[in-house]
Amino acid sequence: MSEKKYDVAAFIWPSYTGDEPRTRIFWPEGYGEWQTVKAMKPFYPGHAWPRKPLWGYVNEADPYVMEMQINAAADHGVNVFIYDWYWFDNRPFLEQCLDNGYLKAKNNDRVKFYIMWANHTATSIWDKRTAEMNYPIWDGAVNRAAFETVVHRTIEMYFSHPSYYKIDGKPVYMIYDLGNLIRGLGGIENTKRALDWFREETVKAGFPGLELQLTLRSERAMNVTGLDPKFEGNMTAAVHALEFDSVTHYQFVHITPMARKYTDILADIEKEWEYIDRTFKMPYYPHISVGWDSSPRYNSDRHDACLENTPENVKKGFEMAKAYVDSHKNLKAPLITVNSWNEWTETSYLEPDDFYGYGYLEAIRSTFLS
Repeated sequence: MSEKKYDVAAFIWPSYTGDEPRTRIFWPEGYGEWQTVKAMKPFYPGHAWPRKPLWGYVNEADPYVMEMQINAAADHGVNVFIYDWYWFDNRPFLEQCLDNGYLKAKNNDRVKFYIMWANHTATSIWDKRTAEMNYPIWDGAVNRAAFETVVHRTIEMYFSHPSYYKIDGKPVYMIYDLGNLIRGLGGIENTKRALDWFREETVKAGFPGLELQLTLRSERAMNVTGLDPKFEGNMTAAVHALEFDSVTHYQFVHITPMARKYTDILADIEKEWEYIDRTFKMPYYPHISVGWDSSPRYNSDRHDACLENTPENVKKGFEMAKAYVDSHKNLKAPLITVNSWNEWTETSYLEPDDFYGYGYLEAIRSTFLS
């Protein structure tokens, strides 16, 4: 048994429920994106689809389902869930898996949680019938008034929960889309004022502060030029100007091409971490993605499938992240982020299936608990 404790945090994509009425826009059969998973057929000989969940096509907004999943996660070393959280059309979207599933589970003290505001624009990519068109449905950028509504809702509903994940007593809050944040709030200066206000409101609520975290993309994948005519700088400069407390990643696909061998991808990821160490002043929490293949959401092959991402090879990534945490004394927490718990339609998930069984969960257990 490993003496050092690690915080292994898996992202949760909260679409596997029909309890949110607006999900029927994308998945009219009424059980969320499981509809897309069930419909998937292989696009070529050797394509690693279809795949079936060993736990069945469960409703992840059901607290009894989440109690089972929490136990499975904790028993294998996943002790934090990061919930993708959405705000579209002046109201929340896909909150049910968190509010009715996880928060009502009797054992949620076994796995902590925090929120990643997935403030990207919602598009027709979620609807297999129109995915190739990829047209916008809801804008993910919000103005200051909507931002304040989101902040107050987050502080009041989530930060005070005993299982909310904190670093040095500060609630951790992750933001996904830096560009949309800046665009909606009206430039770097206004965004900085809004984030400072968020910090002040968190302190007023009785916390020692706020740990603001950002999901990074490579410079080639994230360009802030044009979002603020007064700001001359790239993404890295914007991250420093806004004074985020820490950074991580959401998916390897935001950093490097994925249609190749997983071990080759890991070599590029290691180089990316070295670049981040040289470039960013704030701590970086290492990220590992299980894989990638976005074809299930489409009607034809996307030619982007990660190759040879077996549990044995993904374990090498977990070991790499563990070594990074062990060697970086500037980290305020032994945190590692993982994509993901259940991103089935991007083929990057830890949940057991009929392909590898519990292989990915066992890879985490043997890395962080043995």
